Amino acid sequence: MFLSKAEFTQVIANTPLISIDLVVKNTQGQFLLGWRKNRPAKNFWFVPGGRILKNEPLEEAFVRLAQTELGERMNMTSARWKGLYEHFYDDFVFSDDTDEPVSTHYVVLAFNLTIDSRTINLPKDQHVDYRWASVDEILADQQVHKYSRCYFE
Repeated sequence: MFLSKAEFTQVIANTPLISIDLVVKNTQGQFLLGWRKNRPAKNFWFVPGGRILKNEPLEEAFVRLAQTELGERMNMTSARWKGLYEHFYDDFVFSDDTDEPVSTHYVVLAFNLTIDSRTINLPKDQHVDYRWASVDEILADQQVHKYSRCYFE
């Protein structure tokens, strides 16, 4: 279920959001990062992912997010559980449109995935650019958001 901008702002202001992050590795051992064009984490390299919608079963959310973020239909059974994380931001998705100070709190379910990077067709909805990087490159690059770097520490 998608909410109006005003309703979603109230949700973000008053509750944590639950999301799925996809830590995607290619067959060469590199990891996928996207340059975020939306808040929070705007203008940082970040792993693909997104929030779970109200009344959306976890498996359906995983399939939707893989399709939306990676351009491929994938089931949760193709992934391996990585862990539970929390992300705290001082801004929110609509910060560019308002002076209202709203912070974002995510409870993140992270999964590892391995894909063939030669066949993937990455969408440009949440990210304006993509790159594949080694763990060492990710950990050394301050333009990789700290919440994405934490998956590799």
